[in-house]
Amino acid sequence: MTTATSITVRVPLAIRHRPGRKTVVMPDSQVSSSTTTRADPALVKAIARAHRYQRMLDQGLHGSLTELAAAEKMDRSFLGKLLSLTLLAPELVEAILEGRCDVGLPTLLRPFPASWHEQASALAAGSRPPSLRETRARG
Repeated sequence: MTTATSITVRVPLAIRHRPGRKTVVMPDSQVSSSTTTRADPALVKAIARAHRYQRMLDQGLHGSLTELAAAEKMDRSFLGKLLSLTLLAPELVEAILEGRCDVGLPTLLRPFPASWHEQASALAAGSRPPSLRETRARG
């Protein structure tokens, strides 16, 4: 009879905190090309819905934000905040979709400047986007 031996396996990984859950992230050197994206599904869905709602308004399917909110059975103010996601810089949306931007939906629903340069610099600095009030105070 042989004696049992134990084997210790060490796997380098990081735990990334996402809104509402934790995600295990493998080191880049060990990630295969078939690995799925690390994009936040809630944020991706919110951006897609925002563009869908904006398209509905642009095509005249609903005459106002109030009508659209009633048709979608959601609060008008939340719909307005959600529509602000259509003003995100294309580079920022691309980073979010590829999982390179670790920002949550609550951060992006806060008021932020429409200037794409200011959005990118605020998120690159690791802070939340500046509010409109803060932007106006600087300018």
